[in-house]
Amino acid sequence: MARQIALLRGVNLGGQERVQMARLRELVQQLDYRDVTTYVQSGNVVFTGPDEPSEAVAEKLEAQIAASLGFEVPVVVRSREELAEVVRADPMRDIATVPARYHVIFLKDAVRPERLTHIEPAEFDPDRFHMHGREVYLWTPEGLGTSRLARALTDKRLGQIATARNWKTVERLLAIADE
Repeated sequence: MARQIALLRGVNLGGQERVQMARLRELVQQLDYRDVTTYVQSGNVVFTGPDEPSEAVAEKLEAQIAASLGFEVPVVVRSREELAEVVRADPMRDIATVPARYHVIFLKDAVRPERLTHIEPAEFDPDRFHMHGREVYLWTPEGLGTSRLARALTDKRLGQIATARNWKTVERLLAIADE
């Protein structure tokens, strides 16, 4: 059995796609996953299930949510080991000093390089980013809401499903997976 982490994209923002965390736990349990825990209201779920590919788990969760709640929610899944590697790889540990302004953008797939040609890093100073596999590490020292770089790294521009979590949430999800 493997610990997995599901990250729902765009739930409970501005009154749209409302998902109560208790209901989300029920939906995940109905798929025969165990030890289901949610973290904050933004759609973070940690659970135990068969060792199966993250993409297959994401598809099951997306179908379950759509069938039960009546709307589609993109889901990105990482295994406990994959999330631990995200934390271990932390390329900005020396400069990202405020966890609330340091984010990881989780992608369904690796980004094709041509999707990043519109980004000239010097134009977005003091913001910084680093690609690592299926994650984008994003440091926005002046805040995410005003970051031009964050707007340049949207799922539309990257050409795939993307969902971001701040560093505190990333570390907490790993701690929950280890409990």
